[in-house]
Amino acid sequence: MAKKTVATLQTSSKRLTKAIKMVKSPKTGAYTFVEAVMTPETVNDWLKEN
Repeated sequence: MAKKTVATLQTSSKRLTKAIKMVKSPKTGAYTFVEAVMTPETVNDWLKEN
């Protein structure tokens, strides 16, 4: 039953991309990683945001 559920989710899912960017904290100066899952069309706009 679990195999059938996984196969159903894979065939009905949309194409998604996981994007990761490094952001410098203004408070401490340390870098942190911010992750998001989105459609491939919106990745460039998300990466350009501050």
